[in-house]
Amino acid sequence: MKPRKLHLVLLCLLVCSGLSEALEPISTTIAVGMAAALTGFLASYQNVFYYFTECCRPEWIYFNKTGLKHDLDTKLFGQHIASRIILKAVTGFMSNENPKKPLVLSLHGWTGTGKNFVSQLIAENIYREGMDSSFVHIFTSTLHFPHPSQNATYKAQLQQWIKGNVTNCERSMFIFDEMDKMHPGLIDSIKPYLDYYDKLDGVSYRKSIFIFLSNTGGEIIVETALNFWKSGRDREEIELKDLETSLSLSVFNNKESGFFRTSLIDKSLVDFFVPFLPLEYRHVVQCVAAEMKAKNLAPDEATTDSVARDLVYFPKSERVFSVKGCKTIQSKLHYFI
Repeated sequence: MKPRKLHLVLLCLLVCSGLSEALEPISTTIAVGMAAALTGFLASYQNVFYYFTECCRPEWIYFNKTGLKHDLDTKLFGQHIASRIILKAVTGFMSNENPKKPLVLSLHGWTGTGKNFVSQLIAENIYREGMDSSFVHIFTSTLHFPHPSQNATYKAQLQQWIKGNVTNCERSMFIFDEMDKMHPGLIDSIKPYLDYYDKLDGVSYRKSIFIFLSNTGGEIIVETALNFWKSGRDREEIELKDLETSLSLSVFNNKESGFFRTSLIDKSLVDFFVPFLPLEYRHVVQCVAAEMKAKNLAPDEATTDSVARDLVYFPKSERVFSVKGCKTIQSKLHYFI
């Protein structure tokens, strides 16, 4: 029964029936007041429900630009290029009420440099539930698409998953991890969803975000960073223009990559190729300190240095860059506290 009809029924029971005659005047007033309050609650029940169950509404999805900037400035170490690109790209996209296409970011670099972590920071500053949001979807190549012989099936499933989730919420986020291990050709199946279409079969994908994570191109990034170091130049002097073209070509022409000769790159549907630089010793020390704070431990120089020194660096003689970035910090820290 609709709230308005229920209100009328309650009023009839209280005012028009014999029950109202048996009540004192003040009791009748209270009863009618209770009926009105109940009606108001029922009328707003749907809105109240939104606050307790995640749904595709501003109560659950809202962009926190200040929060993202703070997180990138204080939690991501040694990635001045990535921080700047991510903040501008996400802010510009989320501020646009009518984007022409989805936001497509491709994050590249060696393991442990912060690619997954940045994806997490983006999610945490858009979705109230962060990475646990039902609107954030993660695909891992070796887990979800393990068999090359099933590529045709994977393509159909991937299209269905994306269409179904965007139909449910246009502000969906899709994270594709291990793009360097994805079978070539598979990712082309979602090309129409990333293109400049108002709608496809009645569904608009223009407000969704697609993030690709890959180790491919890491060699190009490391080589550039090493050349800057050898020439005595500060790593903060490295700019996107020093890497973007060579990085995109490296990814496009890598036969072992899921991006090999992909139409996503050929048709310029990737908005930004974001390089993640190899981390130096000082950045690893920052990672250790941050991990200690996360465990409610007071960072001390002796511990942070001990953990940082325990990692493997290259080139072997100079020990400039961490081979695994900050990836193993959490497990190694247990041995030093």
